[in-house]
Parts: sequence; C-alpha cells; structure tokens
Amino acid sequence: MKRRKALGLMLLAGGGTAVSLGGYKWWQLNHAPDKAYLDGKLNLLSALAETIIPKTDTPGAKEAGVGQYLLDMVKDCTDKKTQNKFIDGLKDLEQYTQDKYNKSYETCSVDEQILVMKHFQEKGKPFNGIVGKAQNKFLGKSFFTTLKEYTVKGYCSSQLGATQGLAYLAVPGPYIGCTNLQKGQKTWATK
Repeated sequence: MKRRKALGLMLLAGGGTAVSLGGYKWWQLNHAPDKAYLDGKLNLLSALAETIIPKTDTPGAKEAGVGQYLLDMVKDCTDKKTQNKFIDGLKDLEQYTQDKYNKSYETCSVDEQILVMKHFQEKGKPFNGIVGKAQNKFLGKSFFTTLKEYTVKGYCSSQLGATQGLAYLAVPGPYIGCTNLQKGQKTWATK
C-alpha cells in the first residue's frame, strides 16, 4: 500500500470517528429528557438542597420546600440540553454514591454528602472566560451549576427563606442606596 493511500485512509477513519462521536454527543444533549425519572427523586433533590443550605438557626432548604422547586424548575423551566445534563448528572451522582459508600445519597452521613458534593462541584466546573460562556450556551449548564443556582433561588424566594433566612421588612422605610451591614446582620430579602 502506498503511503498517500494509507494516510488518506487514516484521515478518513479519524474523521469518521470524530463525526460519529460529535453526532453521539449532539444526540445525547438534544434527545427528549427522561422527565419520568425525576418524578421519583424528590427526596434525593431535597437532600441535595439541604447539603447546599443546611438547617442552622434558620430553616434549611429541605424545610423551605426547595426539593419541589428544583423538580418543577428542571422539568418545566429549563432548556433541553440543561435538562439532559441535570438528569445525567443526577444518575451519575446516584451511581457514584452507591459505588463509593455502598448506600444512597440520602442515607450518607453529612460529611459523606459534602464530599460527594465537592466531587461534583469540581467535575462540573466550567472553563473560564469566553470559552466557559460558549460551553454553557452550546452544551448547557453543568449538573452542579444548575443544582446550586436553583437551590439558592428556591430558598431565597420561599416564605421561610425570605422571612427567616434573610432579613425581611414587609413595609420597608425610605430607600437608602448604600448602607453598611452590621456584623452578623442578615442580607435583605426586600430591596
């Protein structure tokens, strides 16, 4: 076989492999999400949210109903790519927890749950700068990014989070554009 023909065949094989892998990745991100899988995961989502915002002297995310908020937001208000990445990340988290600790995430100790979350935080870190923005736009947000974003939004917009987790004033006084917070003072829920 001549060298040119061999190089041509190698390029053709490499190009075919790249196209097939790209097509598989495209299908993986754009196929219909398995929303039925999420329906039975309310306890897992609540436990994940509680790990991010635990109960202290203020109510935690589980008590504020953030698990249901996560479920509703992912199913109804999230683009298809991010839904697929979230569901795949949730499945990956269950498998990782089962392999590492031989039990479900909900039954792990608090320290084990934190270690699992740190693992997925590192795994889901986007690139910096414009590459990270392009990654989010074309590939969707990572599992951990979506989980953290919706947990914080759900907690801060819940009644318990806004009234007990944050400082809340039903009828605020005059607008003061720049004010210093005192040590230990809660962030304002109203602006």
